[in-house]
Amino acid sequence: MSAPAISIYNTVTRSKEPFTPIDPENVRLYACGPTVYDYAHIGNGRTAVTFDLVFRVLRHAFGEDHVSYVRNITDIDDKIIGRAQSTGRSIAEVTAETAKAYQDDMLAVGALPPTHEPRATAYVAQMVEMIGALIERGNAYEAEGHVLFEVGTFDQYGSLSGRSLDDMIAGARVEVAPYKKNAMDFVLWKPSEEGQPGWDSPWGKGRPGWHIECSAMSAELLGQTFDIHGGGTDLTFPHHENEVAQSTCVHGGATMARFWMHGGYLQVNGEKMSKSLGNFITVHDLLKDWPGEAIRLHLLMTHYRQPLNWTIDGIKEAKTVLDRWYRLIGDTEPSADVPASVLAAVYDDFNTPKAIAEMHANGSSGAEGVSGLVAAGRLLGLFRHSAEEWARWTAQDQVVDEAAILTMIEARNAARKSKDFAEADRLRDELKDMGVVIEDGPDGTTWRVA
Repeated sequence: MSAPAISIYNTVTRSKEPFTPIDPENVRLYACGPTVYDYAHIGNGRTAVTFDLVFRVLRHAFGEDHVSYVRNITDIDDKIIGRAQSTGRSIAEVTAETAKAYQDDMLAVGALPPTHEPRATAYVAQMVEMIGALIERGNAYEAEGHVLFEVGTFDQYGSLSGRSLDDMIAGARVEVAPYKKNAMDFVLWKPSEEGQPGWDSPWGKGRPGWHIECSAMSAELLGQTFDIHGGGTDLTFPHHENEVAQSTCVHGGATMARFWMHGGYLQVNGEKMSKSLGNFITVHDLLKDWPGEAIRLHLLMTHYRQPLNWTIDGIKEAKTVLDRWYRLIGDTEPSADVPASVLAAVYDDFNTPKAIAEMHANGSSGAEGVSGLVAAGRLLGLFRHSAEEWARWTAQDQVVDEAAILTMIEARNAARKSKDFAEADRLRDELKDMGVVIEDGPDGTTWRVA
């Protein structure tokens, strides 16, 4: 059996390359997960959906048991400490609540649970060991209770982001500290102040820097070199650049990841999302007003590498498309094979807009095409409900009295039977005003929420 022809845009080379895994029996993927101090915003959701799609496509290509996907949880961070202090709760309470909310919200938008979901606090011992090895190799140094990576010892620094050292210094908010040898040196370990969480280490009680966390967890769970590392484009520098530096040095020059994938920026109504602009949108809040599949489809309608403009019109369009598809597929079973045109699209750097266009074409080509539509949708993480379940979905603030609706439908049917068409039309219009669409068919009258 020949290997599937998958190609992926590699940030390292700035080009699309054929993807051949290191070991087809164990294809390995790592994606940076959330820092759990608040609900995940829609940008976090886009990253989760993007790499869930990658996970699904790799499982389809190489077999479900032959793909390992790690999506970490950062559960120690200055923002978490600040949130705990401002709310009077413990760090454990904050991280437990927000991690659970993240997991629930990502499941709601169709993201499969990853193979491993490590928490940073469970891997501090591996981080301490890695930091110690970097000191021994001459790539890190201790200063005033801190341990810093010495950027000047790694001549490839900047190769991932494609920036010169001067550009990185100019474009980054570099912490100025007298104990640094160079302004770009970054923290691997820092001392914990009184009341802050800390772990014992050769450099005193403290906690790890953010960048070392992913290097330690990925190495422990996927090995020194793995296939794909992903995240949002905002993580390319400094987070991923720093990961590359410390991982390459500690592993004697071994490549950390062969492919680096980065998702595009997200805007809301054409503007950068921020709390100060009042356009900060969380997945948790969106799920009160929209089904998770509509959120997912809206995200997939834009190629993962392109900027995405989140709008209400966009999610309305996604919901309308799904309404039409669910009415079309009914209880149709998926075909045994995903249509070749859809596979070709997702194998070409996960081109979901092209895949969705091919799904529309399949849905317009008879019964065989409809079963292919179902198979394609399942691959993309759609069609997770029955058509009836989908039709009955309502927003959380909508109250639907099913008994009243059924009574009105029965009254309308009786009016039609007695040829009182004015009353039948009045009842139809009243139901429409309630947000209920009724459809007459050979098997009777069905209804759904618009």
